[in-house]
Amino acid sequence: MQATPKQKDHWRRNLRITGALLALWFGVSFGIGWFARDLDFSFFGWPFSFWVGAQGALILNVAIIGFYARTMNRLDREHGVAEEE
Repeated sequence: MQATPKQKDHWRRNLRITGALLALWFGVSFGIGWFARDLDFSFFGWPFSFWVGAQGALILNVAIIGFYARTMNRLDREHGVAEEE
């Protein structure tokens, strides 16, 4: 089965979004955790580096998931492959 130009565009945009969000995820998960040790001040009674590692990265990862779901739903509607509710 040969993909139509519309399907190829959908897949290309899907890969671009996924790649960008994976790069952001990598930066959040590893980059912030790596550099958080240098953040040496108290935040609500805890070291800020602990808060970033324990809470900040988790919040940003949930935000990435929400953004991906919303963006993919919109992309699916644009290309006529959205699931019916």
